[in-house]
Amino acid sequence: MKTTIFTFAVTCLSMLPFVSHAQKYIGGDISLLTAYEQAGVSFLDQDGKAVGNLLTYLRSEAVGWNAQRVRLFVDPSKASEEDKRSGVCQDLEYVAALGRRIKEAGHKLMVDFHYSDSWADPGKQYKPQSWASATPEEMADTVYRYTKRSLEYLASHGATPDFIQPGNEISFGMLWPEGKVDAYHDANWTTLASYLKSAVRACREICPSAGIILHTEQAKNITTTINYYDRIEASGIDYDIIGLSYYPFWHGDLTNLDHLLTQLATRFASKKVQIVETAYYYQYQPTEYITDFSGVWPVSPDGQAAFTRSLIDVLNRHDNVNALYWWFPEENGKNNSVIGSWINRGLWNNNTGRANPALYELKRFLPTTQGIGLVFRKDSYRESENCFALNGQSLNSAPLSGIYICGGKKIAVR
Repeated sequence: MKTTIFTFAVTCLSMLPFVSHAQKYIGGDISLLTAYEQAGVSFLDQDGKAVGNLLTYLRSEAVGWNAQRVRLFVDPSKASEEDKRSGVCQDLEYVAALGRRIKEAGHKLMVDFHYSDSWADPGKQYKPQSWASATPEEMADTVYRYTKRSLEYLASHGATPDFIQPGNEISFGMLWPEGKVDAYHDANWTTLASYLKSAVRACREICPSAGIILHTEQAKNITTTINYYDRIEASGIDYDIIGLSYYPFWHGDLTNLDHLLTQLATRFASKKVQIVETAYYYQYQPTEYITDFSGVWPVSPDGQAAFTRSLIDVLNRHDNVNALYWWFPEENGKNNSVIGSWINRGLWNNNTGRANPALYELKRFLPTTQGIGLVFRKDSYRESENCFALNGQSLNSAPLSGIYICGGKKIAVR
């Protein structure tokens, strides 16, 4: 009888026109997951139960994630010992293996190219050792060939990216000194543009369906951010998505972020915006080099969850924002075995190994409906909808009709 009622309901509802809903993505930069697994670290849910396969758990209805980000270094074996201890280990083989698991678990994959042997960020964009003597003209060709070769390798190993970042936090350019820029002066912009155009050309050739993200971290400075992407546009650089880092203790309050997102939507109407890095402390916040927001969101597990809710409330007011990634959610260092210290901004508690409440708040970023939100035939399914059954099975591989989750919405498929 239940089957009959379900069939009748689906048949009637299928007469409705197909409704397209903009896809949104929620996930994390989970680049050290393999290292934690190799160290034997156990991930527990909020009740203390072992979750087993973390990627599968993150894809479950309880958590609701549908995307993951992984960084890639040129040759991390050449990084300093200090940087290796801080998490620099992601060479091409490492990323391909983790990326394949991410894809197999049903997540979208973002690959974050650090064009360096170690951390690339606003304070340092060091050339890889093997590229050190290249002229700007040679460097542009090297960037193209390296990016193309890397993407070919990932694709051949089942880890084709859905999103690609050519460069990490490149507000001041990359591959310094020739590629060092700022948003207020003309110096070196032609060189940086040649590097980015080379990278994007490789991305378009090998992964034509991937979204190209240009990632900056000046969210606190609205004029700087607008000027930067104005210069990107003026330079004729092909890209799809504005990527932002947003950590309140470095990038200001949510009112400022709200204003920035509004201006980006007006100024760059054709571009989506993704918060590709965010996090907040749940214990032991440092006192130097940050702005203290503990009076707004206490430095506690509940305070971290409150920050998450506040951030999502702001992001969900902006239709141009379609992704949110937590940075280093997998930190779970009860014995400090992976990075030798605690950062205390992850989504697992370093003391207990249990998931913090914020982990379960993030799915609020995805659209939700009561009951069945839309209905369509299986043969009308599009890969971009990223639909999965309640047990995690992809709609592409599912043999039967049923109820699925697509971007946080329940659908019925016949």
